[in-house]
Amino acid sequence: MKYTLLIIFFFFYAGLSASTIRVGAKRAHKSIRSAIEKAVDGDTILVDAGHYKEKNIVINKHGLVLKGIDHPVLDGEKKYEIITIKANRVVIDGFKLINSGVSSLEDLSGIKIYDSRSVNIRNNILENTFFGIYLSNTIHITVENNRLTASSVEEQQSGNGIHCWKSDSLKVIGNVISGHRDGIYFEFVKNSVIWRNISKANLRYGLHFMFSNDDMYVNNVFRNNGSGVSVMYSNRIKMFSNYFEENWGDAAHGILLKEISDGFMEGNYFMKNTSAVYMEGANRIYMKRNVFENNGWALKIQASCSDVVLEMNNFIGNTFDVGTNGSLVLNYFKNNYWDKYEGYDLNKDKVGDIPYRPVSMYSMIVEKYPPAMILFRSFITTLLDKTEKILPSLTPENLKDSAPMMNKAF
Repeated sequence: MKYTLLIIFFFFYAGLSASTIRVGAKRAHKSIRSAIEKAVDGDTILVDAGHYKEKNIVINKHGLVLKGIDHPVLDGEKKYEIITIKANRVVIDGFKLINSGVSSLEDLSGIKIYDSRSVNIRNNILENTFFGIYLSNTIHITVENNRLTASSVEEQQSGNGIHCWKSDSLKVIGNVISGHRDGIYFEFVKNSVIWRNISKANLRYGLHFMFSNDDMYVNNVFRNNGSGVSVMYSNRIKMFSNYFEENWGDAAHGILLKEISDGFMEGNYFMKNTSAVYMEGANRIYMKRNVFENNGWALKIQASCSDVVLEMNNFIGNTFDVGTNGSLVLNYFKNNYWDKYEGYDLNKDKVGDIPYRPVSMYSMIVEKYPPAMILFRSFITTLLDKTEKILPSLTPENLKDSAPMMNKAF
């Protein structure tokens, strides 16, 4: 009982000791740095609207809340990192950060968090920063409702919007990222969620995963990036209700799955991508209730993939539904809707009576000889595909949907 009373007294005293410090042109503290020097753990610093040029604001006191009133501007003058956090339980809320420095040796950022936990970065605007928000060796960080915009035209002169390295239990929620190298970047990140973000018009990827396990992303939009999403060398990734739109280019994909295992994709929408899904070395991937509409290739699945299951997906208006580079098929297709299916349903159970083979002969030719694409829509191409359907010879015999749906699967 005595120890319980001591603990209660400690937290009560800590709450009383926390104070609010004001920063502004008409305040006792004219600079944020001086307010931080004055503050103790748990204090709140309120910053009035204005334009602040401070070389680098370092936060090394735990529980500090830094809140902007009407989005005060923190200007890195194209030379400096703007905010560096080296403490736990810090909150950065409601600032506009502009013009960080650019360096090929240092990852200068708008906001960088080192070796910290339980930090919340929310409601900020970041413009023209090299890296936007950079997390390094962190736990339980929330990055929420920020807007990050850059305008670099070369990857070498641009960092990532939200860059996360060697971290655990992150929440990246409701951010809008554009103009960076990668919109969101995860490397060695686990047990984290990416939810309701819009990542568009980035130079390389909207979202880039590397060596990151047990993560989930839900209800995000990846639009008009160099390539939509890349998930590489990762396991147990869940992908629900995301939009992959208008990611065009010679090597552009809605999503690239390379050397990943035990993934789950449901309710995603792929529209107007060069390749909606490109899979290489992917194993045990379950894909259900996804829509593939008006893509070049809906699905490119290489011979190195195995135990990939596609069930109850809709394939509509794609130039090629499925492409592959081999004849050995260790994957499973069932109850998908294919708008190119020309079969029949005599027993009226809404399932086609004959299998559908989604790999066309011409797609096999284009896979080996890309310049052959120039003959697409020619009469000879149509004739070859029709002949191949009657007498299969080049297309993989086992790559088929044995029970195609007559109407949309959902």
